Amino acid sequence: MDVDIWAWVGDTQRQLHEDGHTGLAMAIGDVPAQALEGRYSQLDVLAPAIAQQAENLELPWLEFYARYWHLIGRVGDRAQGAVAIADAETLVEFAGREDVRECPAAPGAVAALAIAQANTDGPGYAAERLAALAAVEVEPDSLAFSAIAEQYVAALVDAGRVEEAITHAESAVARLGDAGREASWELGAASVRALLAAGRAEDALTALDAATGFKPDDPVAKAHREGVLRALVLATLDRVPESVDALPDLDVVGEHPRDWVEWAHAIRKLAGSAQITNSWQLGRVLKQWIDYFAMMGGYRPRVELALIAGDLAVARQGVWQARLLADIAESAAGELKSPGDVAERIAALRAAVDGVTPQKAPGPQDELVGYFDAADGFNADPEIWVGWLAPLSGRNLEATRRHTTTLGFLGYPAKGADIYWTMLVESGDVETADPQDVSYLTGLLIEARQDERLEQMAERLPAAQRHLALGRLHRARERWEQAAAEGEAAVAAGAGIEARRLWSAAVQQTGDNTKGAGILRDLLDSEEIEPEDVWRMITMATAAEDWDTVRAGAAKIGMPLQSTEGPVEEEMGLVRIILPAPDGSQRAVISLRTGPATARLAIPQPPGMEYNAGDLVVFDPQLLEPLPEKAEDQEGFIPPFAAVSMLRPGGYTSWFFDGAAPSEADWTEFNEVMAERGWPMWVYSDENYTVTHPTSGERLPGVFGWVAVPPDVTPVEVDALLDDATERWVHPLAWLDLAKTVDVEVERHERITKEYGL
Repeated sequence: MDVDIWAWVGDTQRQLHEDGHTGLAMAIGDVPAQALEGRYSQLDVLAPAIAQQAENLELPWLEFYARYWHLIGRVGDRAQGAVAIADAETLVEFAGREDVRECPAAPGAVAALAIAQANTDGPGYAAERLAALAAVEVEPDSLAFSAIAEQYVAALVDAGRVEEAITHAESAVARLGDAGREASWELGAASVRALLAAGRAEDALTALDAATGFKPDDPVAKAHREGVLRALVLATLDRVPESVDALPDLDVVGEHPRDWVEWAHAIRKLAGSAQITNSWQLGRVLKQWIDYFAMMGGYRPRVELALIAGDLAVARQGVWQARLLADIAESAAGELKSPGDVAERIAALRAAVDGVTPQKAPGPQDELVGYFDAADGFNADPEIWVGWLAPLSGRNLEATRRHTTTLGFLGYPAKGADIYWTMLVESGDVETADPQDVSYLTGLLIEARQDERLEQMAERLPAAQRHLALGRLHRARERWEQAAAEGEAAVAAGAGIEARRLWSAAVQQTGDNTKGAGILRDLLDSEEIEPEDVWRMITMATAAEDWDTVRAGAAKIGMPLQSTEGPVEEEMGLVRIILPAPDGSQRAVISLRTGPATARLAIPQPPGMEYNAGDLVVFDPQLLEPLPEKAEDQEGFIPPFAAVSMLRPGGYTSWFFDGAAPSEADWTEFNEVMAERGWPMWVYSDENYTVTHPTSGERLPGVFGWVAVPPDVTPVEVDALLDDATERWVHPLAWLDLAKTVDVEVERHERITKEYGL
C-alpha cells in the first residue's frame, strides 16, 4: 500500500465521524491490525460488514480497503489456497474499476492473488503469477513496490528460475536504495529463499543477516518467520545447535500456517540430532497440518507435508502411518498443475517403508488388549500400539475399539472408520451392535467428514440410535434446526441424557432459551445430570427470564439466593464481562454480578457501543481464566465471563470530559458528587496522558473519561452539575460534545480544547 492510503484512512475516519457513522469510523482503523495480529474471528465478521456499508455509502475505496485486508487475513498468515482464489480474482477485477484503479492500494490486489495461487500450487501457478505481477506498473517510491517484487521473486523460484530470482531481488533492493527507501524484510527473505534454492546456503545466511534490520510489512510475524527461515538455512549448513536455537517452538509456529512447510523442512533436517525428538506427537501435529491444507485448498503444501511426515514416520519405524502418508501425497498430487518430481519422491517413500522392520509387540496377539489397557497413559506411544493392534482390528471387538479410536486420536479417522464400517455395517450386524460401538463409529465418520456414509448407517439403526447419530452430525455441521429435530426424536425414542443435551443445545442455538432450559429442567432430579448441565440450564433460563427455573438450578448446585420470587437482583461481587467492541476487538467491563448468570455493567462506555453502564447482561458462568492458585493473588482477582446477550438495557447516556487533572482533593470531591447521584464515571486516561499549559507551554497531567447518566437525567442537568462541580478548579475541564448538545458556552469549551491541546 502506498503511504497516501494511510492519510486517506485518517481523513475517511474523520469524515465518517462527522457524518454520524461513529461505529464505522472506529472499526476501519483496526482492520489491518486484525489481519496481521491473527484476530480472524473479528476480521471475518467486521471486514465484510465494513465492505457492505461502504458499498451502501458509495465509498468504493473504503470497500476495496475492507475487502483487501480481509483477503490478506485469509491468504497471509492463514495461508488459504484454492478456497480463496475466486475471491482474489474478484478483488483484482474490482481494483480495475474506473472508480477504484487510482486507489494507491490497488496493486495489492494482484499481489494478494499471487499469494493465493502460491498457497495453492506455487510451481503450477508460477507462469500466471509472473505475467500478472510483471503487468503491474509500480515505482520504488510506492510502498507496494517491495510487495510486488517479493511475490515476483517467489514466483521465479517456483518456476525454477532461481538465478533470475536472485538477480531480480538484488535489482529491486538497489532501485529502492536509489529512491531513498529500504527494502522490506519480506523482500529480503524472498532473496534468502532464492539463494537457498540455488544451493548457496552461506550466501543465504549472509543475506538473512543483512535483512534482519529491514522494516517488515508484517511486524507481528517477523520474529517467528525469521526464526523459521534462519533455522532452515542453518540446518542446511549442518549447524545443528544454532539451528535448534533459532527454531521457534511448536506452540509458537502452530498458530501460523504460512510457516508450517518451512518449519517442517527444518525439522526434517534436524530430526536425526539429539536436540530434536522425532515423536508421535510431532507426527500427530503434522497430520493436523496436512488436514488443514486439505480444507484450505493448499495442494502443494499438503503434498510437501505428507512427504516430510512420511520420512519422519519411517525414521520412527512407523510403517502403517508412512504408508498412509504416501497414499495422501499421491492423492493430493492429482490436484497439482505441475507435479514435477512428486511421483519419484512418493515412490522413494514407499521403498523406504518397505525396508523398515516394525518394533516387536510386547506379547502374544491374544494378550495385546490387556497390555494396551495396562500401558502407562503418559508414556505409551499410541503410534506403536496402532501397529501392534492392526492384525486384530476388525476381527476382535475389544481390539477394534482401541485400535480405531487411537487412529482417530492420531488424525486418521477415515482409516478407523473403514475398519469399523467393515466390521459393523458390511457384516450386517450394525442393527444389533453395542450402542458404544455405534457411537465410536459415528464420531469417526463425523471427524472424517464422511456424512453420506453416516446417513447410510443411520438408516439401519434402531430409532433412538438413528436420531442420535443424525443429531450429532447436524450439530457438528451447525445445522441447528435439524439437530434440534433429531435430538427431540432421540429423546422420544429413549436415547437418554446425551440426546437431551443435544436437543437443548440445538434449541438454544435457534434462540429458544425457554424451551432449551425446560428440556434440561426435566432432568434436574436425575442422577445423570452434571453441574455443567445445570449451569447451561440456568444461563438459558436467565436469558428467558424464567426465574423459577433459575432458582431451581441455583438450589441444585448449592448457590444460595436471598429472594424467593421475581427477578433475581442481588449483589454478588464484581466480575469482568467480556463484550465486543465496534472495531472487532473485545472489551472487559467491570460489572456487578446480580445473579447466577447476570451482571449490571458499571463502567461508562463511549457512544457507538451497543452497551453502556446500567445495562443488565446475561453471561456464560464458565470462567474464562482459572482462579489464581495463591491466596494473595485471589484477593484482587475479578473473574471474567463472556457475555451471552443483553437482558435489559439501562438506557444510560455517556458524556465525554477532558482537561488538566485537578488536585487530589478536588478529584476526590468530584468522584463523591458523581457517586451521590449514582452516575457511573470512569477515567480512560493513564498516567502518561498530559495536556499543554495555555501560557507556559509546559506539560500538565491530564485526565479524560466518560460519565454515564440514567435516562431520567437531561443533558442540561449534566452540564449544570459539571459546571458547578469544577468551577473552582485551577484548570478548567472541557465537555465539548455536551456543550454543543445543550448549546451552552460552546465557545468556552472550544477555547479550552484548543488552548490545552485536548
